[in-house]
Amino acid sequence: MKINPSHHKAKLDASIASSFCLFFLLYWVSSIALQGQTRLLVATDGSGDFRSIQAAINSLPAESASWREIFVKNGQYPEKIFIDKNKIRLSGESTTGVVISISLPRDCWRCEHPDDWGAATLNIRGQDITLQNLSVINTYGFKAKGDSTINCPNEGNKPKVVRKDGHQFALRTMPGCTRLSVLGCVFRAFGGDTVSPWDVDQGMYYFRDCVMEGGVDFYCPRGWAYAENCQFICHNLSAAIWHDGSLHESSKTVLKNCNFQGDPGFKLGRFHRESQFYLLNCRFAKEMADADIYWAQSGPGTPLWGRRVYYYRCKRSGGDYAWHKDNLQAGVKAKAITVDWTFEGKWTPPGANR
Repeated sequence: MKINPSHHKAKLDASIASSFCLFFLLYWVSSIALQGQTRLLVATDGSGDFRSIQAAINSLPAESASWREIFVKNGQYPEKIFIDKNKIRLSGESTTGVVISISLPRDCWRCEHPDDWGAATLNIRGQDITLQNLSVINTYGFKAKGDSTINCPNEGNKPKVVRKDGHQFALRTMPGCTRLSVLGCVFRAFGGDTVSPWDVDQGMYYFRDCVMEGGVDFYCPRGWAYAENCQFICHNLSAAIWHDGSLHESSKTVLKNCNFQGDPGFKLGRFHRESQFYLLNCRFAKEMADADIYWAQSGPGTPLWGRRVYYYRCKRSGGDYAWHKDNLQAGVKAKAITVDWTFEGKWTPPGANR
């Protein structure tokens, strides 16, 4: 049989062309996939893409259709963090190994700035943010020897007392930040408002397996919040938790399987305005005062929807108090108080126990 060289060459060329097209197609698909999976590494020793967390955040485009991950290796990160971009997952190598810290009382910041953007160790106004395995600390109150006095430019340079136990944010979110999921993180401050996710209109916040420590109202979400398997440590006798649900009747703060401890005589919580609390299967230390979650009379109270503070199977070491007996409202079953129920089906938090 005689082989036609031209015919053989044509078949070979067609095969090569086909292989090239297949290679190009695979390369194009893989490139698109990699573009949708941005992952940056932060390490203080220079072994990553960046040495600082903020530098990694700054490198990201302002907008993205897909999630971006910043992985932080163990180390001390003495820096203030700003997240004003969307769809970012900030993950640490280990909770106690990644420590982000600054020392800043809110009063000092507000004497020179018009708002709280920058008043915290971790400042967020982006949407769809996940935090995991991080320790976020505002060290001011732990280190200050006592109260101090400064001149306050925003108050006519009048002297202002900065208290050792005054407001000190570890986490502060601004209006616009919503769908924030926080997993296995530690937030510490000595003063008030340690964890302040504040968007009363659209805010949705989820916390799981976290430790929060601080002074008055140190866990104080606005809008909708769900915390489970968290530990709360209170260094103030006024209140540990707080809620603001004044714009929407369905706003609520749910705390499930959480543990509360603190200085002898610490009170569980309070509210200044419309609010809604659910505490399920929570555990209270014997040091907790015999004081129900109460209205702080400096605020307007709850003229619209009334007092809404509910408990289910909560226990105190050393004996229960009468006020935290089961009192869920008629028609609401404990098993129905889920993440989906809390957020009204609008959001499924990453990492949530549904």
